Amino acid sequence: MTILQTGRYHEVHARSLRDPEGFWAEAAREIDWIEPAKQIFDPAVGTYGRWFSGAVVNTCYNALDRHVAGGRAGQVALLHDSTLTNTITKFTYAELLKEVQALAAVMQDFGVAKGDRVILYMPMVPEAVVAMLACARIGAVHSVVFGGFAAKELASRIDDAKPKLIFSASCGLEPGRIVQYKPLLDEAIRLAGAKPEACIILQRPQHGCELTAGRDHDWATLRRTALDAGKAAPCVPVLATDPLYILYTSGTTGVPKGVVRDNGGHLVALKWSMYNLYGVKPGEVWWCGSDIGWVVGHSYIVYGPLIHGATSIMYEGKPVGTPDAGAFWRVISEHRAVALFTAPTAFRAIKKEDPEGRLIRKYDLSSFRTLFLAGERADPPTVEWAEQQLKVPVIDHWWQTETGWCIAGNPVGLGMLPVKHGSPTVPMPGYQVDVVDEAAKPVPAGTMGSIVIKLPMPPACLPTLWQQDDRFKEAYLSEFPGYYKTSDAGYRDQDGYVWVMGRTDDIINVAGHRLSTGGMEEILASHPDVAECAVLGIKDNIKGEVPCGFLVLKAGVSKSPDDVEKEVVALVRDKLGPVAAFKLAITVARLPKTRSGKILRGTIKKIADGEPWTMPATIEDPKVLDEIGDALKGKV
Repeated sequence: MTILQTGRYHEVHARSLRDPEGFWAEAAREIDWIEPAKQIFDPAVGTYGRWFSGAVVNTCYNALDRHVAGGRAGQVALLHDSTLTNTITKFTYAELLKEVQALAAVMQDFGVAKGDRVILYMPMVPEAVVAMLACARIGAVHSVVFGGFAAKELASRIDDAKPKLIFSASCGLEPGRIVQYKPLLDEAIRLAGAKPEACIILQRPQHGCELTAGRDHDWATLRRTALDAGKAAPCVPVLATDPLYILYTSGTTGVPKGVVRDNGGHLVALKWSMYNLYGVKPGEVWWCGSDIGWVVGHSYIVYGPLIHGATSIMYEGKPVGTPDAGAFWRVISEHRAVALFTAPTAFRAIKKEDPEGRLIRKYDLSSFRTLFLAGERADPPTVEWAEQQLKVPVIDHWWQTETGWCIAGNPVGLGMLPVKHGSPTVPMPGYQVDVVDEAAKPVPAGTMGSIVIKLPMPPACLPTLWQQDDRFKEAYLSEFPGYYKTSDAGYRDQDGYVWVMGRTDDIINVAGHRLSTGGMEEILASHPDVAECAVLGIKDNIKGEVPCGFLVLKAGVSKSPDDVEKEVVALVRDKLGPVAAFKLAITVARLPKTRSGKILRGTIKKIADGEPWTMPATIEDPKVLDEIGDALKGKV
């Protein structure tokens, strides 16, 4: 297997595998430690070993205090841009530190101490960032639950984390509607067996709420009192291996999986990634268009850019409809952002509304250098459209909630490798990515299999699940001994590039042929009238499974849906041949998605197969599933 020689990537990655302790010890020099590690990697601790064993550190100090002391006090740290309230708020590093010190002192007044859990059930507002950093400052373990999550789902997370304190708000904002958080929070606490001792509620002017006497406290009052009294909590030293946060992912058993992130490894990997992967320098303006409810928001709205000394944009709005498909370009232009990290689905929405890119040309994007995509597979037609319109590199990269940062990407800071559309490029330092068969044996280049990561994984990857070591081993380590199971399927090509073609359950078996739904989606998306698509396998009595494609057409398409459906069926037959058995394409107005933009393929499949299904907790708009059911009538 050959790696295309460009920049320093090859030597850097090779060294990280040959001498991992030396590599990460060097990277760790970028972090301010209270006490250095006694052992860079200790294989005898935890489920597969732990990084920076014995080191003492504080994440908040590295994100704020050291920058204030080191000359960045007056630089903007956090820039909150809300198209939903038509406001822009800026916090310098010094201002953000003052807010965090005060809130951390308030938390200590409520008895919150190192190791206690705190849940955040918050909208995309600066106070959420302040609360996360305040937890990190005093060694409390935060767990952010996506604002507006169903009460039952929030209750399950309260029961698992057992928080002493919950931060929330009166409401969240969506285009054209207000989502009341307080009734959901009240119901979740009623359902939960574990009860928080107190809740701190941010009253938003768009919709206030009644506070529950004895339990709820007004955020603004507590903040004002603490600041007037000059309260400022100092940083609490924690072990590098102590948990920084818990982030829940849905579990197949109905019990959520609490991904644990530690302090030391997280600091080192995120600091390394900001320049070496993303090419962003301290002092530059960086925008991650995610939500703090997701791992991407944790890593690259809050921690990564602040640890690095950059300016981070926090955006409350949508890619389209707030007010139009030019919203992203307005933010980049106005704030002089050098890079944007968002999900492919955001660009598909923009492309659907503005296929000619006319709105792009209304804005000065001269500061903008790079677009990064992740969250789901970036289909080549979308990447090509973005390249043509923006005239900057469009970099797909691949990672997971569990890893906390990139598994495979294109390292801008080390010297970009040639882009191959459809591939997130190559493994990052510390990751040995293999493709294996069912017996955990590596398969030849170009052969489809399960994508796995050789243990130990690099710093920042999850060491375990919250209070569920056995479940962690069963879910991630048992199927392929010596490896972490990503649950993604794909292959590596002759140049070492990784190709992620879908989740392992998205590889369908059509009459004995293993076919990738991702490959079919790539073909459908290449049709000039298709804005977005999803392919999944549905039950078939003869072939076991057959592929079914769902299409969302671009705005202004004049052809009938029937004509487009026939054309994409012919296109797949032409590109893949009759073995794909692709005969069914269905046009829909929109696809059901999570709030992070991932298409709910599993739920669509259950509806198509006539199986029982439950409403996904993360769904953006439940009505879309009714529309899918109506579209399927008479078709399957």
